[in-house]
Parts: sequence; C-alpha cells; structure tokens
Amino acid sequence: MHTPAPVTLSHPVVRLEPLTAEHAPALARVGLDPELWRWIPTSLTSADDVRAYVATALAEQARGVSLPFAIVDAASGEVIGATRFGNIDVPNRRLEIGWTWLARSHQRTRANTAAKRLLLGHAFDTLDANRVELKTDVLNEKSRNAIARIGGVQEGTFRQHVVCASGRIRDTVYFSILASEWPAVRRRLDERLTT
Repeated sequence: MHTPAPVTLSHPVVRLEPLTAEHAPALARVGLDPELWRWIPTSLTSADDVRAYVATALAEQARGVSLPFAIVDAASGEVIGATRFGNIDVPNRRLEIGWTWLARSHQRTRANTAAKRLLLGHAFDTLDANRVELKTDVLNEKSRNAIARIGGVQEGTFRQHVVCASGRIRDTVYFSILASEWPAVRRRLDERLTT
C-alpha cells in the first residue's frame, strides 16, 4: 500500500479537502450540535474543542497514522463536516475510515454516501489497500445499518472498548471491506448515487 498523502477528492455532491487549522471556524459553525456527538466517544461543545479536535487530527497526520479531511458541499462550497483515514498500517495494507460527522442539514442526503465512495475509491484504487476497516458504537443502529448497506462485513464486537466522555463504556462493532469486495461495493455505491 502506498503511504496516504494529503489530496483533494472531488465528487459532484461533496469535495474532501485536506483538513487544516483554517477549517476550524467553519467546522465550529456546523459541528457544535450535541446530537452529532451522541455516539462518538469525544464531544465538541465549544470552538476551543473544535480547534483541539483539528489539532489532534493534524498531529496524527504528522505521525503518519491519520489523513483527515474537511467535507465540503460541492454546490455551496460550505464546510459540512469532517472525516478521515485513520489507523493507517502501510506494511499490512490496511486503514480505517471513520471519525466522520456531518451537519444535521446534510444527514440523510447523498453527502455521506459520496464521501464514503471517494474515500473507498482512493483507498483501494489509488493507495492499493487490501483492507478498509469501519467501526461504530454497538448502540448506533443507524450507523451499523448504513455500513452494512454499503457492503461492510461485520466482523465482531470489541466489548468495553472505549470510555466515552460521558463515562459510558462503549462496545464497538467492527466491519471491513476487502479489495476483492471493492468492485461490488463500488457498483452499489455508484447506483445509490445515481438513483
């Protein structure tokens, strides 16, 4: 697998831009909704939290373990969320797609599907990944169903995996998509984006 490097990925619905500190104010405008953080171990409640979130993502990028993106609405040019490649393991040709959140105004639209299509396409077609992992809170049924719908194969549950900011101990469900499964997943995503 090739080492992921900052790149802009474009689709008619969304554009994924390499995350920078300059994205923090726009992310704060759309990202301080408590409902966005219901199933995510951390919670952003202030502009300072958003700046720290971005700084952490950029520090992980500098260490070579993450590649974060701002999600931009292609039509308006407005920042609507964030996502990233994480847990990058070049020798074993695997990485994770996650840390994804979208402004409520863009949930239940094609934005997340388009973002996943861009990320998966880049992972398999450009970076030559063998395996892409996705994970979610065991209680987040909507996310679990969405991952399965795009072709993620549920592999198991890591019990008492993460202590959330609220103190709740989260069980995490792991999914994966393999390179051999990517052509069918790509067709499914492309069909969803054109119907």
